[in-house]
Amino acid sequence: MSNSNNNNAIRVVAAIDFGTTFSGFAYAHKSNPGNIIVHNKWPNFSGYYKIPTAVKYDESLNLTSWGYSALAVKPNKDIKSSDIKPAEKFKLHLSNMENKPPLPKGLHHETAITDYLREMGKIMKDAIKKSYQNIDFFKQVLIIMTIPAEFDIQAIDTMRECLLKAEIIDKKKSENLKFTTEPEAAAIHCMKILKELRIGVDSSYIVVDCGGGTVDLTTRKLMREFCRRVKFPFNGERDDFKPFDLDLDEYCPVIKQYVKGTELDQMEEVEWVIELKFEDALFLVGGFSESKYLQARVRKEYGQKIKNIRVPTNPMVAIVKGAVQYGLRQEVVATRVLKWTYGTDVARGWKSDDPVNRILPGGIVIEFSKLAVKGEIFPVDAGIQTVFTPGHIFQSEVGFDIYTTENENAKFCDSPGVKLLGNWSINIPITLSVRPILFIMSFGEIEIEAHAFNLETGDRYDNTFELDI
Repeated sequence: MSNSNNNNAIRVVAAIDFGTTFSGFAYAHKSNPGNIIVHNKWPNFSGYYKIPTAVKYDESLNLTSWGYSALAVKPNKDIKSSDIKPAEKFKLHLSNMENKPPLPKGLHHETAITDYLREMGKIMKDAIKKSYQNIDFFKQVLIIMTIPAEFDIQAIDTMRECLLKAEIIDKKKSENLKFTTEPEAAAIHCMKILKELRIGVDSSYIVVDCGGGTVDLTTRKLMREFCRRVKFPFNGERDDFKPFDLDLDEYCPVIKQYVKGTELDQMEEVEWVIELKFEDALFLVGGFSESKYLQARVRKEYGQKIKNIRVPTNPMVAIVKGAVQYGLRQEVVATRVLKWTYGTDVARGWKSDDPVNRILPGGIVIEFSKLAVKGEIFPVDAGIQTVFTPGHIFQSEVGFDIYTTENENAKFCDSPGVKLLGNWSINIPITLSVRPILFIMSFGEIEIEAHAFNLETGDRYDNTFELDI
């Protein structure tokens, strides 16, 4: 499905970096993409690119302050009430971590997220209105929301709901809302420095995001690979960091059950040890990367192994500026190589070579119908189109359950290695006619978008599925 008409209406790209401890936003007009404005004027505070991710409520859980104001007054130790204590780090409640930070009694994390984003949204709308005249926010502003790479489809859906309630989007499935991961955005921002370093497209570089108490690593070549479990300590205890040997048998033994075929032979040959080499460039981003001590230590430990170690100007805003750049030029991440074969269950007439136990009443067999094959390369957001028709004229429900497998020759949805990705069904009116349904599936940055169109009535149905990248 093409979004060209929608893209033509966009005039401004605005990105929100919703962080665990600090957040901010930036925006730019498409007519002047080089002028990315990072907002730095907050209520009672100016000159700061980010504001604390904090909210404060009264006894009735009515929002009283947010950002710096929520942390300005320390709670009175003599008052034993949690309602005066600000809520912080509520973003972590969207993660799968076990010990989530406590919130004030009666406060749900979605309420805190919504209230915080609503207040930020008010300032963002006002800033855009003052910067550019006659902008229709809901029609002409593309919102880019950055999220952690480990967010699952449920967390993303929750963010959509919170953004809707915060009145930053006007409908949950708004085409004017895009997500990109935090490491992806930071990597895109650093790409412009590659030209200065004369590093070609076939070279690799690493982006180290120092902030939020962790060090997150992203490697870039033609596609991104986010190393979730690898956290390099910058303490100087190792004499030599080149290459870094990652023993999967020791650090992540569960991965062995998922490696098959030639990849299994290769990994067994090297005894489940892989080498990580980052020889071309290393970029430090995030708030802590502004530390002169950290920069000196990184250069001391890695300077002889990586010739280009750079810290972008204002590394704290690398993520939010990269997100704006992504929105302005979405072709930066142009293609997606599929890790799985995708398909759905389709009823067809039985064939002579079908197993007898597969034949259902009426001579029907339910097969695995391929939609996209593992290894195929698709442009990001490009749609795969297929037309389906109901099995009989009185059928009022059509299913589009999506399955994945490594085996591109799988015949049935319960064949070995075939897994259910998600269920989806739509209701259609009975008209006693053919009722063709156009099904479109596209592989986006962080999720699969599915759309079904009843070509007879014009009704549209939308859904999303998790994309394993």
